[in-house]
Amino acid sequence: MRGTELDDLDVAILRALNAHPRAGVLELSRLTTLARATVQSRMTKLEEAGVITGYGPDVDLFAAGFPVHALVSLQIAQGALDDVRDHLLTLPGVIEAYSTTGDSDVLCRVAARDNAELQQLLIDLNHSGFITRSTSVVVLSVVVPPRTMPLLASHARG
Repeated sequence: MRGTELDDLDVAILRALNAHPRAGVLELSRLTTLARATVQSRMTKLEEAGVITGYGPDVDLFAAGFPVHALVSLQIAQGALDDVRDHLLTLPGVIEAYSTTGDSDVLCRVAARDNAELQQLLIDLNHSGFITRSTSVVVLSVVVPPRTMPLLASHARG
């Protein structure tokens, strides 16, 4: 399925919203030099298309007291993805998880307050009878933080 194609105006609004997440429609209109009605209609279109998924705060887990992060690759039993997802959802330290191709079946990002908490999370993660093997690597530093604007801007219709 192909998603919504964004044009330069959509990207301008998203860029302004990304830089000023608390800005209202009037402020975004001023920042983008677009009419308020244009900003409002474009934002509604982007929300309805699922491009804008929310307006909650971006939380820096390092600053919030969770400086230990790891990427965990899981090999799971055949056909057990739903069971593994249900297990992962019970573990608050699992920040995100993706079904993948390659040597592992699921890749998770986890966070903890310290190494002891990370170790316990890894033990808890492996308590599922559907996970046959896990491999983890500790994140030492963030090289490129999560970002979307460069990708969106590079594919915007003129």
